[in-house]
Amino acid sequence: MVAGRRAVFGLIAYLVLAPLLAVVIICTLLLFGVEPHWVFLPGHFAKSSLEALGFHIPNAVGVLTTVAVWWVIIVLVWLLLRRVRCTNT
Repeated sequence: MVAGRRAVFGLIAYLVLAPLLAVVIICTLLLFGVEPHWVFLPGHFAKSSLEALGFHIPNAVGVLTTVAVWWVIIVLVWLLLRRVRCTNT
């Protein structure tokens, strides 16, 4: 029963909380004056790479790519912290 609950909490954390935190981080960076080009650099890179291949890419793809990159960073830090915490106990 506890293992099932832990899995559900993990899914909620990875699929709901981490993307929301990624959006909050992006909005906070913009709020504190970081230039949008630097904030959305991963999305700009992905968009320009796909456009170089001849595809017409909307701006939403760049924004979603940026959110996905931040999501991956958050999940990697989360997993690293869990691993450190589990090895210390």
